[in-house]
Amino acid sequence: MRSLLTCLLLCSAGLFAQEAIPAGTVLPVQLKSSLDSLKSKAGQTITARIMQDVPLYAKGKIPAGAKVIGHITEVARPRAGMGASISLRFDAVNFRGHTVPITTNLRALASMMDVEDAQVPPVGTDRGTTWAWMNTNQIGGEAVYGQGGVVTRGEQVVGQQVPGGVLVHLSAQPGTSCRGAVAGNDRLQALWLFSSDACGLYGFHDLQIKHAGRTPPLGEIVLVSTSRRLHVSAGSGLLLRVQ
Repeated sequence: MRSLLTCLLLCSAGLFAQEAIPAGTVLPVQLKSSLDSLKSKAGQTITARIMQDVPLYAKGKIPAGAKVIGHITEVARPRAGMGASISLRFDAVNFRGHTVPITTNLRALASMMDVEDAQVPPVGTDRGTTWAWMNTNQIGGEAVYGQGGVVTRGEQVVGQQVPGGVLVHLSAQPGTSCRGAVAGNDRLQALWLFSSDACGLYGFHDLQIKHAGRTPPLGEIVLVSTSRRLHVSAGSGLLLRVQ
């Protein structure tokens, strides 16, 4: 009996270890909770949804639809010379019946409108072309050539379209703090509607990323508005990178 119990415990631990999320893995998510400096409160739970299958090692994956859970750590009202700000962090991913703790930094944040635009072909279909075969533009500027087609930056092929998004090798964007692949994790990444070098803010003209969470305090994301109210709608897209 003791041997059986030990085996079960070790097997369970092994399965759970296989589901650990490697450092450098990008989680493409869509916010299910709005962030609003007039309504949000410290301690409030926020949720997001993983929008395409995220490949892991040993042929594992985090499935699309998995829930990412976080919380707001601080809400600061506007004061003399400063706009409103919200601090938050993402704590865990729920998938395959497990809650896996995470620490992430924010690579990119796109407005709900930019998310919607990235899913619509810039030109309409003709009579012989189905909607799924139409080309679209990623958030950040790369082009996707239809269902199952390649992803390109200029004339360079950087990845491929797959169900729910794209798989590409992450690349650094010159002049920004966003890096390419980390040592030991140069595999294809699931970026949903984002370009391989997407970095920073898209569609937010009155917002700044004061702290992305990549440096201490690790995982702490701080957004600051240049106006009196900070608002990020549910439906906005994020690229979170596991540390």
